[in-house]
Amino acid sequence: MAPTGEIPHDEHGCDEALARAFQFLGKRWNGVLLGTLMGGAAGFAELRRAIPGISDSVLSDRLSELSGAGLVQRTVREGPPVTVGYRLTAAGEALLPALEELMVWSRRHLTDERCRAATRKRRTASAAAE
Repeated sequence: MAPTGEIPHDEHGCDEALARAFQFLGKRWNGVLLGTLMGGAAGFAELRRAIPGISDSVLSDRLSELSGAGLVQRTVREGPPVTVGYRLTAAGEALLPALEELMVWSRRHLTDERCRAATRKRRTASAAAE
């Protein structure tokens, strides 16, 4: 029983803050964009070139979301030509240790071969169920 004033903890329930973080950071491209900006400020075209497969519209949407969440700062530089740059805010930089740990973990435990094997296994199971 939880002491008076404490909220009981369900040991098998997911922490609400962790779920919220993964819901936001796990959205396609958000984590990759933050990881790309770990190397420093970049312009829109630089980010597009650095992240193969992302469309201009999705890149723009994700940068707006990250900016709205206070993780990325958008700066417009008057031209000619007018340029737009993006950099991590202090809140975005606070994620760097966690992102670096995720990279280390992924290199050790989530190799390309393991991902391919998991995809093959899922497809085989799906085909067998049909």
